[in-house]
Amino acid sequence: MKNYFDKIKHYLLELNYNITHEDNEEGILMIQNQEEGINNLILGIADPILIIEQYIFKINSPNQDIFKQLLQKNRDIVHGAFVLDESGEKVIFRDTLQLENIDLNELEGSINSLSLLLSEYSQNIIEFSKA
Repeated sequence: MKNYFDKIKHYLLELNYNITHEDNEEGILMIQNQEEGINNLILGIADPILIIEQYIFKINSPNQDIFKQLLQKNRDIVHGAFVLDESGEKVIFRDTLQLENIDLNELEGSINSLSLLLSEYSQNIIEFSKA
């Protein structure tokens, strides 16, 4: 794993994220920063990539309009995208980064993209989760 776990952990601490869970063997870190809307953001180190995922909401009544709006919003997201889990019921923010040349700015940009998305799109997310 070329010590990517320690590198990512160091970056997260430098960015002042609260690490709420870590598993070096599995390559998993979980962070939060309530002020930025980051809650149980999971970072999975799976050489050669870093997988970043945060659960956003559950779709209670799937409909074409919700899926269409989520896909349209994906176009505006700077880094990452809305995705569905295997069940097709949970909406997740997901981004992947190459580990080989990852730097602090790149990781910060991906996490900031999620924060910006949550602040700009929160009302829509609330409405979708009620549907």
